[in-house]
Amino acid sequence: MFELDYTAEEEAFRQELRGWLAANAPADPRPPEDDEERREFQGAWQRRLAEARWIGIQWPAAYGGRDATLKQQILYTEEMARARAPGVLDPVSVNIVGPTVIRYGTDEQKRQWVRRILPADDVWCLGFSEPNAGSDLASLRCRAERDGDHFVVNGQKTWSSKAHFARWCLLLARTDTTVAKHKGISCLVVDMRSPGVTWQPLVQISGQREFNEIFLE
Repeated sequence: MFELDYTAEEEAFRQELRGWLAANAPADPRPPEDDEERREFQGAWQRRLAEARWIGIQWPAAYGGRDATLKQQILYTEEMARARAPGVLDPVSVNIVGPTVIRYGTDEQKRQWVRRILPADDVWCLGFSEPNAGSDLASLRCRAERDGDHFVVNGQKTWSSKAHFARWCLLLARTDTTVAKHKGISCLVVDMRSPGVTWQPLVQISGQREFNEIFLE
């Protein structure tokens, strides 16, 4: 069995997190069955984590993280599992959107979006998968055509978690049809309140409505 050796500093990190979880984790980590109550429960837990800088620990400290090393991230995962801590409201933003904007976004985009992610002030969804394509990005049909300073988008996305209350969507769309299918794809940010953006739930057998189809017209 593979085991990691941890330094005294890393073990201190573990004990700090373990102590915080013992004092702050909900006694009952199970989220409510009701969709709205689950949203409130997970959102409150995510805000509590953000206030103590115990979410997005791999983020730069300047953006609310801890500049955590890989081994610290492993310790974090171990301790969260040990404490049976509940899930957060918006892991998509914490693990995908935030790091993407921090790495590639403009200063204006960082100011507008990054600070609102960890406390779940804004929730994001992903517009990646499509009907008849799944996650095969080379088969994307959603089209975005430039119109001045904006793009006009037409297409459909599916299996988008939390799109029914997301404020923003990180969307992949085809912007160039003259190149190979695995190229010519751009990553756009879509305001989910824009005219022409609608969604409908994909109801699971459990009755939950976490996933959605998004229609962009």
